[in-house]
Amino acid sequence: MIASLTGKYILKTPSYIHMDVHGVGYEVQISLNTYTKIQEEEKGTLLTLLQIKEDSHTLFGFADITEKILFQQLINVNGVGASTARMMLSAMQPQELSNAIASGNTVALEKIKGIGRKSAERIILELRDKMVKSGAVSSAQGFAHHSIQDEALQALIALGIPRAAAETAIKKSSFNSSEDTLESLIKKSLQLI
Repeated sequence: MIASLTGKYILKTPSYIHMDVHGVGYEVQISLNTYTKIQEEEKGTLLTLLQIKEDSHTLFGFADITEKILFQQLINVNGVGASTARMMLSAMQPQELSNAIASGNTVALEKIKGIGRKSAERIILELRDKMVKSGAVSSAQGFAHHSIQDEALQALIALGIPRAAAETAIKKSSFNSSEDTLESLIKKSLQLI
């Protein structure tokens, strides 16, 4: 499995990129969300997911772990393929999409090209509980997630700290988005556990 690629962006379009990794060129399918984050960069790292079918091997790339996890959850929903999941992540930011699913907002999902009422209801039915249980949604536990806070939470969980304790510590850390870095937020949170 190819988990990530680090290299030079040879070609960038809103739906795919070509990436040179030590002389090997990879075509990576991306969302508009990822394109927006990398469009000014000449080189970088993308998290990836390789989808293997009988007639093709397709590599999908993501600018951050939140988008990758949400993509994986979406493609596991019956009737939602990789193209639809990528369209959803192009239409909405990952956090907005997570919130729409967790709050049961079928109207927001139906605005996405290719998503009808039945599809929106199926996505909500299959993913709502997972998002609430995983703590991916701010409304579920009153935990305001921002990208640095999400990364800090994932780092604390990786260190073996229970999710609830990690979330509480991050909330109590008096995080200041204009001054604090990921490292400082993790350190503050660890001191509070």
